[in-house]
Amino acid sequence: MALTNDRLPEQNRTGGIEQDWAGDDQDWWDWYVTLAANDHLPTDLVDGPGLPDIEAATDEQVERELAEPYALDPAAVEAFAREAFVRLPAVLSPAVVKRLAERLEKLLRAEHGDDVAGRFTALEQMWRHDDLMRAVALSPRIGGLAAALLDEPRVRLYHDNALSKEPGCGRTPWHHDAEHFPLQTTQAVTAWMPMSSIPGRMGPLSFARGRDVSIEVADLEFDKVGTSYDEAVTQRFVERGVAVESGPFAVGDVSFHSALCFHTAGPNLTTQPRRALATTYFADGARVTSSPTLISGTWREFLPGVEPGGLAASELNPVVGRRG
Repeated sequence: MALTNDRLPEQNRTGGIEQDWAGDDQDWWDWYVTLAANDHLPTDLVDGPGLPDIEAATDEQVERELAEPYALDPAAVEAFAREAFVRLPAVLSPAVVKRLAERLEKLLRAEHGDDVAGRFTALEQMWRHDDLMRAVALSPRIGGLAAALLDEPRVRLYHDNALSKEPGCGRTPWHHDAEHFPLQTTQAVTAWMPMSSIPGRMGPLSFARGRDVSIEVADLEFDKVGTSYDEAVTQRFVERGVAVESGPFAVGDVSFHSALCFHTAGPNLTTQPRRALATTYFADGARVTSSPTLISGTWREFLPGVEPGGLAASELNPVVGRRG
């Protein structure tokens, strides 16, 4: 008997992945985390690190910091070109992190309530209705870093994203975003901005080293109902000696991972939600692929009015970053 996954919308339960996602964005995340293999997780959760023990920045201070350029080390640009990811220190000050974390707490509670234990809750397109989240999504600092790392003269916003791995939530499956973004280019990057320090037990991002590492797993078939793909990627990386960087994030660290970067994240075994803001940018001039799949989720919400094959430049995709 064929396997099923009750987290898939009924319209997506038959056929392959070459179809539009039939649910909403949170439905997508509730389904996606079921595709990760999890060992038997400890039942006891430890305390999380909490928020920075300082006074939060004002909204004006947040906007001012996010508008200022970041002194990007040329070695970081070289590392990104080689590895398809880089982690940059002190992109955000602790006071700014605390203010953003406080606002995010309110937005997520308003959307999802308090009964979220063990889930992966998300919220996208916040920039459209919240001034502080707009300052993040349209930040010249973050967008400028995205353009510089991609070596593109201009980048556009795909969408912003709040990602909250709630206490007790398991792993995020191995994936690379080239199969998620419905774009004909791999010149896309996501800035992952944790809203606290992220110790190992909290599930920080882990990155497979090498911009061509997807070649090692290109023959593996995606599994939309179970964990076989995630398990096969893990096994293949071990067999072929693919190096994986896993490490804690300090307050203010921001990682940038290319659409080519295979990445995962561990379970959150703390009592604190593991929260991050994730904003995705792509090279100006990119077009939508001719055949988006259900893995692209609710992509039409991020590119309204743009059809497959069309120029990815809707009113919701402003140019937000320019290479210095």
